Amino acid sequence: MDRTSSDREVWSKVLSSVRRAARSLPKPRRRPVFPDWLIVAMYLWSVWHDRTLSWACERDHYGRLFRPRGKLPSVSRFARRVQSPRCRQVLRLVHADLSEMHLASPVSYLDGKPLTVSPVSKDRDARRGHVSGGFAKGYKLHAWATEDGRIPLWAVTGLNTGECPVAEGLCAMLPPLPPEAVVLADTNLDDRDLHKRVNAKGGVMVTPLKGGKKHPPEQGRHEVTLRQMGAGRRALVEAWAKAPALLEHVMDWRDDVERIFSALTCAAGGLGPLPAWVRGTDRVSHWVGGKIILYHARLQVRKATAEPAVA
Repeated sequence: MDRTSSDREVWSKVLSSVRRAARSLPKPRRRPVFPDWLIVAMYLWSVWHDRTLSWACERDHYGRLFRPRGKLPSVSRFARRVQSPRCRQVLRLVHADLSEMHLASPVSYLDGKPLTVSPVSKDRDARRGHVSGGFAKGYKLHAWATEDGRIPLWAVTGLNTGECPVAEGLCAMLPPLPPEAVVLADTNLDDRDLHKRVNAKGGVMVTPLKGGKKHPPEQGRHEVTLRQMGAGRRALVEAWAKAPALLEHVMDWRDDVERIFSALTCAAGGLGPLPAWVRGTDRVSHWVGGKIILYHARLQVRKATAEPAVA
């Protein structure tokens, strides 16, 4: 499939999902001049092309894939409508539809990705936090990803926000996990409360043990410490003590989440560095959500084209 055909398939999936989501909402008391689906589609079009809201309000910036009929909204009206509760709800429904949020996965991952800005940025919501190799300023994408490449649950916070509390919030929204489901994460997420959250959903969380070098698992733990950490983490400590080679092999699968983040960022129109006009937690969350929606549409197109080849 060439690039033009692929883009057409991707945008067709996005636009169809947007229309379905808009139709599923209760009708407003007053019919707006510009329908919700059009506002959301224009916004996703601008996100796909890494452009501003004002860019989306100029008719010359549309082509064969998407050419809205009639008059386009002014920049001020478009900006207000994008932030409206109805359009936000449409975006949430589109994400749930394309990410197939209801589907559980036998193997999944919890991880975070920094979204940095300039160290001299005046963005009041950006925070300084730890990144690989030092410190930076910006935001962090927290994600629950599945082995088939989906990102059903995510959140954006300041870069200094700890991963464990956000991961606990994501776990609260997880669908029931299949029996013996495994959630892989790094050492930062080795937290007893998070282990308990995953266990409550029917899964098992596997991470390297925090402080494992200072306190190897074979040294044992105090009985009070073992009781407080919960059954899931007790089993993990025992597994690291008895079969460390097996656990190391299992943890190799965690690298798949890096490939998912790579696919999210490296494709044309993917989640690259935050543009200069995307600042503030609300705008960054909107922008990242749009990129994830487009990513899932591309993922569905790739899966659809790969299935005949497998058959």
